[in-house]
Amino acid sequence: MNQQKIGSFLKELRKEKGLTQEQFSEIMNVSGRTVSRWETGSNMPDLDILVMISEYYNVELKELLNGERESGKMDKDMKETVLKAADYSNDEKMRMMKKLHIFAWIGVISFVAFLILEGTGLADKGITGNIADFCEGVSFGMLITAVIYTSNIIYKINAVKKRIYGQNHTIGRDE
Repeated sequence: MNQQKIGSFLKELRKEKGLTQEQFSEIMNVSGRTVSRWETGSNMPDLDILVMISEYYNVELKELLNGERESGKMDKDMKETVLKAADYSNDEKMRMMKKLHIFAWIGVISFVAFLILEGTGLADKGITGNIADFCEGVSFGMLITAVIYTSNIIYKINAVKKRIYGQNHTIGRDE
């Protein structure tokens, strides 16, 4: 897949409609900078947005991904499959964002508790000192978790988990 070719094709389609990047960005509900990145090939739209673009420009998704017009048409089943895949992708992103949101709030609350204990001077005394240390650890732990979730590392971890669980289930079925 040639991102620059796809970007040029997206630019060509936009100009055929007589739209500016800003106008098209409003239609797609993204920033003008995002459209610019698509058209230069430095970034690609998500699958669900690609489907919206193909419908808006009345071109097949395959044509968008190839970066040029073709004579054949995408059949209805293929389009439905792609839309389902886009929905699944969006659902996965929403689940990840909900988890990240929970981790962030846990981190914030524990850090505020730490700051209160530290500010009142209780962080150096007995059990409240242990609680302050725990809150500090939880807040840093949540920060690290958030970094993992916002990077590609989480996808690698999930892939390893699937391989491990997949192998365990396979072994269990054979016995």
